[in-house]
Amino acid sequence: MKYPIFLSDFDGTLVRDDGTISAANVEAIATYRKAGGIFAVCTGRMLASIRQRLQELGLDEGLVVAFQGAQIADIRTGKLLRDSAFSDADAREVVQFMKEENLHTHIYAGSEMYADRRNGLLEAYEKICRVHAKVEPDLLGLMEREHLRVVKALAMCMPEEQEEVHAKFVRRFGDKYFVTNSSEWLVEIMPKDQTKASAVHFLADYYHVSPEAVAAIGDQENDIPMVLAAGGKFAVANAVEGMKKIAKVVPSCEEDGVAAALALAMQDD
Repeated sequence: MKYPIFLSDFDGTLVRDDGTISAANVEAIATYRKAGGIFAVCTGRMLASIRQRLQELGLDEGLVVAFQGAQIADIRTGKLLRDSAFSDADAREVVQFMKEENLHTHIYAGSEMYADRRNGLLEAYEKICRVHAKVEPDLLGLMEREHLRVVKALAMCMPEEQEEVHAKFVRRFGDKYFVTNSSEWLVEIMPKDQTKASAVHFLADYYHVSPEAVAAIGDQENDIPMVLAAGGKFAVANAVEGMKKIAKVVPSCEEDGVAAALALAMQDD
């Protein structure tokens, strides 16, 4: 098998537009694992959100990667093998800026998601992720009172606003933090070293292989570091152009692209 470890993004890669996962992808994952491959989901979602979807993939053991690589957990026990977060000062700096810019802000701490307002965007996000946000207009005050350890912050916006929201973070912080897009209406901000590339290196070390033995597939800008770090580079056909420029393009999420990539990963080197 050319790639004995396979990392897959979730939304837009494994999950179809209607929120379901195809039987063909589930079967391909089972075939890959039966042949000795190690399959893991690597997502920007919080751990509480992604763990509840793993059973649909037939995954009841192994590792799962959440928060762009900031958290890596054992599927069976829930034990965290990696747990990174902003420093308190950095979290305050990021959230203060988002408040000044009047951005619709989410912060993630532990197993909780907090939002500064409730509207249609938040409700759509909750439905997709199957989690419920605690709404607190004064997120900075909440962080101080509860001594929250913030893993990730994000801004929700309309698709036509995304480019400018992303640019605001870059103008303010430069490359101090990792700023990325995980969908057309989300701009995420993380500690500098918390990219999906870190998950590739963690799993390679954990399973005692080279990153060149890892394959990865995704669709969005936040998947680019992961795919660049992996030896096997795949993008679903519905991926953003930046992804398709660096990877082998397989069928879209709607057309079982993960299954196609897994078949290629199982070929002899």
